[in-house]
Amino acid sequence: MYVVLGASGHTGSVVANTLLDKGKRVRVVGRDSKKLAPFVSRGAEAAVADAGDAEALTRALTGAEGVYALIPPHLTSENYRRFQDQVSDAMAAAIEAAGVKHVVTLSSVGADKPEKTGPVAGLHYMEERFADISEMNVLHLRAGYFMENILAQVGIIQGFGMMAGPLRADLALAMIATKDIGAAAADALLQLNFSGKQTRELLGPREITYSEVARIVGTATGRPALAYIQLPAEQVIMAMTQMGMSKNFATLICEMSDALNSGYMQPLEPRSEKNMTPTSFETFVQQVFLPAFKGQAASA
Repeated sequence: MYVVLGASGHTGSVVANTLLDKGKRVRVVGRDSKKLAPFVSRGAEAAVADAGDAEALTRALTGAEGVYALIPPHLTSENYRRFQDQVSDAMAAAIEAAGVKHVVTLSSVGADKPEKTGPVAGLHYMEERFADISEMNVLHLRAGYFMENILAQVGIIQGFGMMAGPLRADLALAMIATKDIGAAAADALLQLNFSGKQTRELLGPREITYSEVARIVGTATGRPALAYIQLPAEQVIMAMTQMGMSKNFATLICEMSDALNSGYMQPLEPRSEKNMTPTSFETFVQQVFLPAFKGQAASA
């Protein structure tokens, strides 16, 4: 039995579906039973549990051979770091109480740093918290910058004719498609060939700057002159709060951006076959960004 937390999310859905494709017994966990229904129709068990409820998570994890664990997004939280720590504590308590022996987590590049990395500091805490669990093997997948983050640019392009954000235009980012993270997590769970406390970076196929992103997106959308503009933090925070996010969360995103811009937060591993993933940014734009840009549902 495998248990997948956050099963309805970008990475968790790939993990759950891949395990089901392989004929494995799967229990999917989430806050909304309706979002778990597609997995149930494929033969999965469903467990409705809040990420911060240790008792409910313990019940959900009992009997698991392997677990995919992550901290779900909570973009309206007025204290996102506290929320992250509460979830990490609840997951750790449940893993220990249920006697789970193998866990794969969604972490991030930069999780080696304890502070000044915005929400990534919460993943550092998660890794440290899980290190305290005896007789449990864990693999922390430290992923690069999500290509899906670019989807926030759809409204900006359509409304202002440009791309904009807090990152430097010339900053080379290890961008990765979330489906590739899910595939790596599923593969690790199927093999269960990790032991002790391990980390593995996932860096996408190559580094790419926002200037390059704008060129590729501009070509794909028929806007060859599309440009990316770096904005000051105050403007970014204002824009994010107008989109419905909390000021606390928006401020943390800007802190993370500062850490990336300065090089404080960056990959530790040299590129290799082990940490590179296949989906190119050009492929992501065609398969995911363009359908979203055109108001269509992205293909699975």
